[in-house]
This record gives sequence, C-alpha cells and structure tokens, in this order.
Amino acid sequence: MKHASDHYFEHAPASEMSQRSGRRGRLFESGRMKLLVLHLIQQSPKHGYEIIKEISDLVGGDYSPSAGTIYPTLTNLEEMHLISLIDAERKQYQVTEEGEAYLKQQQDLLTALLEKLRLRREIHSNDQLIDIHRAMENLKTALRLKLNTADLKLEQIHQIAEKIDQAAVEISRL
Repeated sequence: MKHASDHYFEHAPASEMSQRSGRRGRLFESGRMKLLVLHLIQQSPKHGYEIIKEISDLVGGDYSPSAGTIYPTLTNLEEMHLISLIDAERKQYQVTEEGEAYLKQQQDLLTALLEKLRLRREIHSNDQLIDIHRAMENLKTALRLKLNTADLKLEQIHQIAEKIDQAAVEISRL
C-alpha cells in the first residue's frame, strides 16, 4: 500500500528505495539516501545495521531500507572518501573531513530532506489526518490509472496538471 506523503518525494533509481511492504514508487530522490546515511554517521560512528534501523525509525511507516541499498551506499561513500572505517571487524564507519565539508555544502538539501521525512512521519502517525491520507491515495490511484493510458494526449496532460494546481491553490486558501 502506498503512503499519503509519497507525493512529497521525487523519483530516484530503484536502488535507493526498499520497503518491507514491497510498494512501488520512490521515497528518495537520487543521491538523497547517501546524504541521509552520511548525516547519520556524522551523528556518531555506525555500522550498516544501525543505519538501517535509524533510517527506518526516521522515515516511519513501514519503510525500511534493505541491506542491498545501505551496504552499496556505504561502499560508495567510502570510495568518495566521505566516510572511513574505524572498526574493520564490525564495519563501523565515521565521517571524514571531506564528508564534513560535503555535509556543510549540502546543508540546505539535508534540512529539506529531514523536514520531508518529519512530515511523512507526522502524516502516518496522526489519526486525525486519515481522511487526507485516503484522499491522497485516491488521487494517486486515479493518476496512475490515467497515466497508464498509452494514448494520453498533450491536452489531457495539461488539463490534469491544471486540476491538480487548482486543488493545491484551493487547499492553501483554507
């Protein structure tokens, strides 16, 4: 089952997303998983399992990154010299000076990502928002069905986008 807040997240390569529920769609934009992993390691040195657990807790819902996502991400961060091993036996990592500099450089992006994740957790944990969650699911389903139509014309695409834009304006005025 897809989640109400998925529309807040843009698409990324399939390698950057995994969920227990087997949902389709993307939670993290390209490169955002690396940024999040680097941020978590900056908080304190960690190994892969700790990162999986912390991301699962941070994202909320039924999301949990797979080992097939996290361990290649760690390898990539290490190859980029953004993290280094401090305990080879446990494969525990710490952020390097280059990693610290990269995080400073990406601070605005990181702040936006953490806010998106906070909003996602809030939507999933607040029972008062269940009607909004249901309505968002309905919209996503209708869009998926319409977008799967092979002969969707450019005019229809513009009409759909206009209706969504109008709804956004109306909601912001409530």
